[in-house]
Amino acid sequence: MTKGDMYTKEILTRILEEGCMDKNPRPKYEDGTPAHTLSVNHGICTYDLTKGESPLITLRPIAVKSSIGELLWIYQDESNDLDILRDKYGVTWWDEWDIGNRTIGSVYGETVRRHELVKKLIEGIKKDPDGRRHIISMWQDDDYDLPHGLKPCAFMTIWNVRHERDGKDYLDMTLIQRSSDFATAGCINQVQYMVFLLLFARHLGLTPGVFTWKPINVQIYDRHVEQVNEMLERDSVDCQPEVWLNPEVTNFYDFTMKDIEVRGYPKKLIREKNPQLPFPLGI
Repeated sequence: MTKGDMYTKEILTRILEEGCMDKNPRPKYEDGTPAHTLSVNHGICTYDLTKGESPLITLRPIAVKSSIGELLWIYQDESNDLDILRDKYGVTWWDEWDIGNRTIGSVYGETVRRHELVKKLIEGIKKDPDGRRHIISMWQDDDYDLPHGLKPCAFMTIWNVRHERDGKDYLDMTLIQRSSDFATAGCINQVQYMVFLLLFARHLGLTPGVFTWKPINVQIYDRHVEQVNEMLERDSVDCQPEVWLNPEVTNFYDFTMKDIEVRGYPKKLIREKNPQLPFPLGI
């Protein structure tokens, strides 16, 4: 199994065995019923990209290309425009958080743009590679005074350059995520930010190192329990997925969807062996 499959089974089992049910949830299902969650606090998943470790799972199909498109929309386009997300990347799952003008308001890509978060990170690492203050934080309280949809869940990345004894300079990154709707998007968020690390390492001329995902609250919705049990009963598909980047592209802002491919990930076989499951959204 992939390392993502291993972590997924461990986390889902832990939630079912140890999770606590919330009492007064904010989200609601489409029919207006409160969307309760069963959750645990604190977790960690670590992937050494030099060893081919990957957060991709085979226990159900994952919308890999769409997840990468969403990442580019946030950090490369620096956009909150839902039409751009749909027309450029074919992603519509953010439409539920439209504030009424076909945007999600003053969050995510708009925060990245307003505070020049990517630009400052690139400049900071180039100027002081050994610094321990290379952080992108999308949790900007001033932005929440403006109209906005959902506050960011995957909100902070911390970046460190490591001069290893093999003579190579590695770029490591940790994603801090305040909340993870794990069965629905846990894998997707991890894949997105693994790719983010790969793209930034290419831009900075560094070797991609270790990607760490640190969720603070990990939950499954009460209407996801049956699906989670189904996933735990499934066998993994034997594969070793890897992300290919066009070797001719070195600038983060020049990458397009054509320049990023996931190889060694048999999507057709996964769909046949472990079909997609329904996960009602809590909005």
